[in-house]
Amino acid sequence: MPPANRTPHLLSRGSWPEVRRIGDILRTETVGGMLLLAAAVLALVWANSPWSGAYERLGDLRLGPAGLHLDLSLAQWAADGLLAVFFFVAGLELKREFVAGDLREPRRAMLPVAAALGGMTLPAVIYTAFNAPAGGDALAGWAIPTATDIAFALAVLGVINTHLPAAMRTFLLTLAVVDDLLAIVIIAVFYTSSLHFGPLLLALLPLALFGLLVQRRVRSWWLLLPLAAVTWALVHASGVHATVAGVALAFTVPVLRRKPGPGPGLAEHFEHRFRPLSAGVAVPVFAFFAAGVSLAGAGGLGAALTDSVALGVVVGLVVGKAVGVFGATWLVQRFSRARLAEGIDWWDVFGLALLAGIGFTVSLLIGELAFGAGSERDDHTKLGVLVGSLLSALLATVVLRARNRHYRRLREIEERDSDADGVPDVFQGEQADRA
Repeated sequence: MPPANRTPHLLSRGSWPEVRRIGDILRTETVGGMLLLAAAVLALVWANSPWSGAYERLGDLRLGPAGLHLDLSLAQWAADGLLAVFFFVAGLELKREFVAGDLREPRRAMLPVAAALGGMTLPAVIYTAFNAPAGGDALAGWAIPTATDIAFALAVLGVINTHLPAAMRTFLLTLAVVDDLLAIVIIAVFYTSSLHFGPLLLALLPLALFGLLVQRRVRSWWLLLPLAAVTWALVHASGVHATVAGVALAFTVPVLRRKPGPGPGLAEHFEHRFRPLSAGVAVPVFAFFAAGVSLAGAGGLGAALTDSVALGVVVGLVVGKAVGVFGATWLVQRFSRARLAEGIDWWDVFGLALLAGIGFTVSLLIGELAFGAGSERDDHTKLGVLVGSLLSALLATVVLRARNRHYRRLREIEERDSDADGVPDVFQGEQADRA
């Protein structure tokens, strides 16, 4: 047990099992981010090509039973259905982090939660400041620049080939997961236009049965999948955005094993199974249908980016996210005994804060909910998200490339310290200190 007067460190190294697990997650998300980027580029090129009409017709193609409120277009199925898988995985990750991960310790959880709150509050304030004079429905998009896209951010890291310390990668991932949870709360509370209590109350029945089965460690897909689908359909019919069902289902899944022993718990098992589907299919397909905006239809790039909605999104992502995340981190260390871990510099924190300005998946979703898919302001929102995310990525690249040599040197030192058991000595020393 560490001494009572030991100074807590921000962005310190976690336990070796947690670092290894986070590394596996990041590899999957990085590949998913590459697919997301490819899907977004394909959508933009197709939407501005002579065959743009085919792209629009594909997104408008309707499938599903009309009697069950499920006669949806392919674009709606991607936003309401596939993103439920994305939020299911995010919910599993968040619950695991706070129940069994390193963030079960309040001193470790404090920083990413505070950073997520700072990184959501300031962009919302900036967007509101840009659009308050105009008033009207423009203010409905206040939450658009508040989200961070972890897959997109990690794809940028993969492209610039930085050697971030494991603690910084963990911080970025956890920040984005907390960000996603806050975003789904915002969607449920502020972007539910009409609420039908009947279907919502009925959704509690399959949700409770799903929870009962997973608490008994049942893994049979033919039992769990129908219950999850019925829960999703009833939440969709209630008027609450259907992605909320994904988080609700995830929170019922137990994290810890019933009998102590080696091996993953049920939440980690589900996360391992569904993360490739989320990162490799759900998010890229949504990006394909959501990112395709015609520059001519938006009034031209210049006209679109001078709209207060697009300006609020761009400045909110680039400035609001960076200052909010960095400022919240500084305030945590300023008003607590915590200090940055050895080897971590404030430039590293600033680089991560810039990366947090890469918003895509949830930002585009909120834009559609705020202004209606296909509307002129939704098109301006898409351009604002794309430009803001690109600027954040470029600025983060400048900062992190300057630190790239330092990261590589730290990685080489850790690799030299590894011994035959595959666990770096620095982790063994920290585990002994904890014991």
